Order: sequence, then structure tokens, then C-alpha cells
Amino acid sequence: MGFSVLGSFGCSHVLVRNSCHGRVKFQALSGKERFGGGGGFVSFSKLKTWTGRALACNKREFVVDFEDRASPHEVRKEIERCYELIHRLGRGVVYLGSSRIGPEHPHHLKSLELGREIANLLDCTTWSGAGPGLMDAVTKGALEAGKPVGGFKIGKEAGEWTASNYHPYLPSETYLTCRFFSARKHGLVDAAVRSSSSERTAVVALPGGIGTLDEMFEILALIQLERIGSALPVPFLVMNYDSFYTKLLDFLGDCEDWGTVSKGEVASLWKICNNNSEALSYLADFYDLPPTDKRKQESEWRSIRTSL
Repeated sequence: MGFSVLGSFGCSHVLVRNSCHGRVKFQALSGKERFGGGGGFVSFSKLKTWTGRALACNKREFVVDFEDRASPHEVRKEIERCYELIHRLGRGVVYLGSSRIGPEHPHHLKSLELGREIANLLDCTTWSGAGPGLMDAVTKGALEAGKPVGGFKIGKEAGEWTASNYHPYLPSETYLTCRFFSARKHGLVDAAVRSSSSERTAVVALPGGIGTLDEMFEILALIQLERIGSALPVPFLVMNYDSFYTKLLDFLGDCEDWGTVSKGEVASLWKICNNNSEALSYLADFYDLPPTDKRKQESEWRSIRTSL
């Protein structure tokens, strides 16, 4: 099945047609051909940005060999590496959040406490983008709880660790530095998917910016379409610290008024929590677990009985 794309190459216009053997032909067009050629054309201005080898066949035709495009294979390999890391460390709680909010911010302290308490409550691996800011806060919180930590780092982060592909203190076998955002997202989603009823996972959205919102709404759409949680539900918590997400929630309410989402649809897909206590209580109820304080008391009693 073929395709055609209309574009420009330098000062001339070309028609891109598919060809056999994984090659694409760039054919120069006359003025009439450019605009009367029968539909399906997409215009773009910088064909030179296409990766691949352009071979000059004659003055009016070029061929691009897409066999030279290695990125699809590299993305697949990176996704496989993400899955291997999850298989080694186990699924758990996936945190989304800002890389810019530093230790001096009150949301950083709240996130650290949340990461510690959820790790104790669910007794599972803590996953994040392995970057600075609130991702670092939940990582340190889980480590304080003595629980495993994993991460999917990206080479370019919106915070301070932009110059290095290496995490400043996590062992290299506990995180993966991704070249591709698509592979990283595959990892973050898969780390939260429950494959058995015994697994305790969750997605927790902390305050964040564009990257956090991108990840939040992608996961929200997957839950809405039952690509996540159709068999075993996954709790999705939005931490509305200091009303951080209130205006976003108001906008989604406006979407209901406009009819772009159904009444109550979004509210049914996630849980809005104004503080850590609400989040911990919700997760304890979701997984039918005693509260964290009671679990600590039970653990202390077990330790006492063992020492006697």
C-alpha cells in the first residue's frame, strides 16, 4: 500500500512516493503537479531533516534508503531493557513529578515523606524518572524505608542533572538512562501494571510541569480506554498539595460543561488527595491493608516476641 508526500527540497518541490526494497523516491514536480496532483499530499519544508541516505539517480529523482534508519530497532531494544529492569526489581509505585522543585520547597519534604510511607505501606519497589526535584525526594524516601528503588532516567532533564547520563548515587543496575521518551514511557507504564492480585502498584502524580502533565494524561487515557487496569485496577493518585492542581481540575470541569468529557468520567479515573494522610488512607483501603501506624505497631510487637 503506497503513500505520497508533497514537500520542498532546497528551491525545488518533490513528490515522495514509496518504492520497493524499502526505498522512497523523491521526484521533482512541475507547478501543475504540485497543486493538482489528486489528494493525500502533506506539505513540509525541510526534507533534509529526514534521516536516511539520499541517492541522486538523475536530475529529477532521488532515492532515500530507509534501511539506514536504525531508530525503530534501537527503540525496541531500549523498551526490552526497560522490561528487563522491571522484571529484576519488581513492579510497584510509579511517581510522576517536577524535576525543578528543590529540597528547600515544602512540596519536596511532603514528597519525601510520601515516598517513605507508601514504600512501607505497600512494601514494593518505588519507580520514578530517576531525576532531580520531586523524583529525587521519593527516591530518598523509599531508601529511608529500606525498600527497593528503580528508575528510568532521560538524558535531558528539566533540572540540574542535564549534563550526565548517570545518577549521582543510585547503583547503575537499578536505573536505566533512556535515549527515547517512548521507551521511557513504556517503562513507567509497565512498572505500574498489575500482573497478579498479589502485586501492589499505584501511579502517584506529584506537582509538576509540562513533562508531568504529559505523563499524567497519557496514563489517564490508558486507564480510560482500559489499557491499564481492565483486569486488575491500578490506583491513580493526584497529590493536590496546596491546591496545586485545583485550576486544572476546574478546567476539566469546564470540559464536562462543554461535553468533551462525560460527567464524572475523569473523577472516576483518579483520586485527588490534598495531603499525604488522604493518600495513605486511600491506598490502605484499596488494598485492604491496616494503616501505616498500626503496621508499625504490629512489626514492633513481632520484634519483641522474637527477642523473648
